[in-house]
Amino acid sequence: METIAERGLEGLTMAGLGREVGMSSGHLLYYFRTKDELLLQTLEWSEGRLGAERSALLSRQAVPVRERLAAYVDLYVPDGPRDPHWTLWLEVWNRSQNADADARSRQAAIEGAWHRDLVALLAEGVSHGELRPVDPDRYAARLRALLDGFSVHVAVGIPGTSRAQVLDHVREFTEQTLLP
Repeated sequence: METIAERGLEGLTMAGLGREVGMSSGHLLYYFRTKDELLLQTLEWSEGRLGAERSALLSRQAVPVRERLAAYVDLYVPDGPRDPHWTLWLEVWNRSQNADADARSRQAAIEGAWHRDLVALLAEGVSHGELRPVDPDRYAARLRALLDGFSVHVAVGIPGTSRAQVLDHVREFTEQTLLP
């Protein structure tokens, strides 16, 4: 993940990666077949870790929905330019146009987990009266699109789009559209 974040997938060679991790390029190709498969499995591994963290944050029922939503957003938004997790996503999205159905399905499964967790959190907030009565699925789709757009700007280092600015924008947006 760090190597892809530093060099991008185009700058990565299986031989170079093999030297860094103490394996031959042949062993890497045996396990991953292609650089695209290596990328997707690295993203799945990274998302598995984030998914466990996200589940722990969102399952704290004693914590108000508003605070858990802020924790979700905090976990979603990249730390800054070349954030390793977000660099993986950028590489996967870049290659999605030419990906096979299996790769697209695996990518959709990862994105679907983020969406389902957000929908469940929003539905909980609406049902308990902590949030305005919104359609959780539609609101989640829009909020994730907002988060994706801002996060890409942070991850690629667009000037004037810092993590702190993005978190402020999203907080303001959710307060205006979700809080009773």
